Amino acid sequence: MNETMGRRIAAYRREKMMKQEELAEKLGISAQAVSKWENDQTCPDITLLPALAKIFDVTVDELLSGKQAVETNVRILPEAERKAIKDMMLRITVDAADGDNVRISIPMALVQVCVETGMSMPQVNGNAALQGIDLAQILAMVNKGAIGNLMEIEVDDGTTVHIFVE
Repeated sequence: MNETMGRRIAAYRREKMMKQEELAEKLGISAQAVSKWENDQTCPDITLLPALAKIFDVTVDELLSGKQAVETNVRILPEAERKAIKDMMLRITVDAADGDNVRISIPMALVQVCVETGMSMPQVNGNAALQGIDLAQILAMVNKGAIGNLMEIEVDDGTTVHIFVE
């Protein structure tokens, strides 16, 4: 699949459950401009990229390239430096050898609720490449202060799975 910047913008907007009009309003532009971006007729003005990235909770590099910057260091923070679970995100990326990439961002508070109530997460459990991920173990690591790139798994076919908590 040929992923364009327009497709990424549309996907990030839908992930945030926003309408084109809402995004346009936040950026002080027209909804038609957003539509043109998403249809790859034009690209956002370079001065809008930082605001656009902030709205979507991604880096400008990720917005432009589609590749999430992955911190290679895992850190164990002392209790005094830890964020509250409600302020943390679990990011799972699957970079498939065939180009079929998956990006999932889940608030850690939602992970905690699902683990505590025994609910499954279709975003994770419904994807064959992610079925072996144990969210309870990830939550336990985060509760002990682990942040960063918790795991990187490379499969024989060249697919790579990253599990990152920030």
